[in-house]
Amino acid sequence: KRNEMAEKNENQASGASGQNSNSNPNNPSGSKVQFKIILASDPKLPYKVVKVPEETPFTAVLRFAAEEFGVPADTSAILSSDGIGLNPKQTAGNIFLKHGSELRLIPRDRVGSF
Repeated sequence: KRNEMAEKNENQASGASGQNSNSNPNNPSGSKVQFKIILASDPKLPYKVVKVPEETPFTAVLRFAAEEFGVPADTSAILSSDGIGLNPKQTAGNIFLKHGSELRLIPRDRVGSF
């Protein structure tokens, strides 16, 4: 019974981070995209690898990555490896197709304000 509980908790945790395609009824095909998100503000350039269903709103990916790095998501920006700023109001699949898998997270005090 303890193993069943551990499996259930594992499945819930992996479903929350987008790693279990069977738990998402909106993604019957199970197609996923993987991003390597680099924290550009740290000289050591730490990164996180995030694998999510294609239909995931990219704002959710941005928020998750910011939380993982401990930076505020509301004032963070995502850039492609070419330095192009991304509009997070797209699906993860669209971002992947347009900009690839390697992205940079830049936490700022006031991104986009004057």
